[in-house]
Amino acid sequence: MVVGLYGIPGCGKTFLLKQLREELGDESFAYYEGAIVISKLVPGGLSAFQKMEEPEKTLFRAQAIETIAQECAMSGQIGIVVGHLMFWDENDPVGRSVWTTSDAATFTHILYLDIPPEVVAHRRQMDSSRVRSSISEGHIRRWQAAEHNQLRKLCLDHQIVFSAVAPHKVAMLLCYFREDTELRNTTRAESLLDDAFREVSSGGEQLDTMLVFDGDRTLIPEDTGTLFWEQLSGVDNTTSHARDPLQDLFSSPLGYSYQAFFQAALIYEAIDEERFDEYCEKVASSVAVYPEIISLLKSAANKSTGVIVLTCGLRPIWEKILKKAGLSRTVKVIGGGRSRDGLIVTAQVKASLVARLRDTHQIHVCVFGDSVLDIPMMKEASRAVVVVGEKRSRVMESALSDAIEHEGLRAWQVLLPKSTPLLVPRLDEIKLPVIDITDEDVMNSLIFYRRPRVFLPKESTANLLMTPMRDASVSGPALREAHRRVGWFLSTELLSDVIGLEEYPIPHVQGNLTTGYRFRHESKTLIVALMRGGEPLAFGVNDALPLASFLHAKLPQDVQLHHIQGQETVILVDSVINNGNTVEEFVVHIHKLDHNIRIVVVSGVVQAQSLDPGRALARISVDVEVIALRMSQNKFTGRGTTDTGNRLFNTTRLQ
Repeated sequence: MVVGLYGIPGCGKTFLLKQLREELGDESFAYYEGAIVISKLVPGGLSAFQKMEEPEKTLFRAQAIETIAQECAMSGQIGIVVGHLMFWDENDPVGRSVWTTSDAATFTHILYLDIPPEVVAHRRQMDSSRVRSSISEGHIRRWQAAEHNQLRKLCLDHQIVFSAVAPHKVAMLLCYFREDTELRNTTRAESLLDDAFREVSSGGEQLDTMLVFDGDRTLIPEDTGTLFWEQLSGVDNTTSHARDPLQDLFSSPLGYSYQAFFQAALIYEAIDEERFDEYCEKVASSVAVYPEIISLLKSAANKSTGVIVLTCGLRPIWEKILKKAGLSRTVKVIGGGRSRDGLIVTAQVKASLVARLRDTHQIHVCVFGDSVLDIPMMKEASRAVVVVGEKRSRVMESALSDAIEHEGLRAWQVLLPKSTPLLVPRLDEIKLPVIDITDEDVMNSLIFYRRPRVFLPKESTANLLMTPMRDASVSGPALREAHRRVGWFLSTELLSDVIGLEEYPIPHVQGNLTTGYRFRHESKTLIVALMRGGEPLAFGVNDALPLASFLHAKLPQDVQLHHIQGQETVILVDSVINNGNTVEEFVVHIHKLDHNIRIVVVSGVVQAQSLDPGRALARISVDVEVIALRMSQNKFTGRGTTDTGNRLFNTTRLQ
């Protein structure tokens, strides 16, 4: 890490470097004046250097910064280098740049001293250590503006962190640079998440669900960052940030990297604290949370559901917005802002925090977002909802499609506000089904997490039926018949209650018509035997539902759209569910084909761990009922001679 300390000659860089050495010490930092390093490299020192032609000077300037980089790499210290960008005589139309390609390759951070021109002019006049020419305050102002603008562009192009900063903040920022790494930042974010989790679950009852919301264009139609810079430029037209600087930042080679968000924090840090708070308040007062989301959040204000806003934007603004909406007591905010706030929120941080909620806190997570920065956390969520408003990013369309088609994202979309009737859904409603979050059933499905409901028979009945299935001496046709009987029993005993029955007329033995019963929508039911072990059990299910269609499937893609068109229910049948991954893949695939179709799983044995939070069956974002003969706590997975498929078809010898 090499930090450039820049500013026009006479602004106090050398004096500040001495102060920094006294304050920060020599353990973590190494201090350099570029001119002194050059004088050591050039035979004859600075006087000889000043007599050289410009191309030769450039070579020694490059050699000087390369030497500094090598020393810092060897020592592990952070280099602080006093340097110059340009020299500019007041009589010349433009300044002469002394920036080299080696500077661009070496500096990781550049701090530009933000000193009022009149102060610089006074310091140059009073400098007794060296002879300085007299220049006007107007020229100093032009010089500073030119250096600031050039450095800002150079840093964006070469992925260098840049900040214009008051001298009294430099030591704080250097300590921040020293302590800051992406790993440490993630650790801080996780700690803040754990604190927020404890706060929202302080009611005593264990949380079942966490609703995680992005902020900008998710909770509100606007982007608060854009509004902040509009406020700033509107209040003070003389500011150097006459337009939103984050637009240039995120469209630069830095993109949406950690370094880019770090840079954004430094940009906000440069704003006076009083003005910063004033603009945050004005932005918060100018926006309102979607009323549909307000209703959802108020419905979620119960002891088993928590709400967190996880934003890459300014945390102070979002705290003020939620306070205005009366939600600050029940909704916690994790977000960034200035460097002093000590947190950078990136897309990767969002994803890791959602994964932590799911895995460490073992909770069902429903994520709401609107942009490409939200896709990573959506992929980690149990359920994901894309908020689609009037203002939308074109980039999101392709990224979202790619995530759904190739990265396994399962999501819904909600069009907000409902009062705007001409909103067009993203993609199509098969890839991204549209939901209405004001609908009570939809709202409850988002707020109240229910693991897949599992239905089991009485233990005594299960013991009788499972005996031949577990008997190692039973295999081949006898074992297949045992599985078939279990399939028929589970269907008549349990599946009939889950799906329900319907009446239809049948001829009575006495010659008149009477009422018969069959499974509801039996002729619109598809039984899918997961091959090969699920086939005998599936035949038993088919015995109980003779009007149902029957399909063999080894892979999810074996179930095609024409198989389920016009159907009401799909019954997935497998002999044993171990980790649940196969069932999850089939459910996700079928749900993509038809998000309205009902899915029921029938199995002889289900390992209990597959239903734990974060595991395959618990990750399923579709209401699924599971019917099984028994639930097993045994993590054993059969192989070879113990594999159920081999036993069913007498192929153990092939193993």
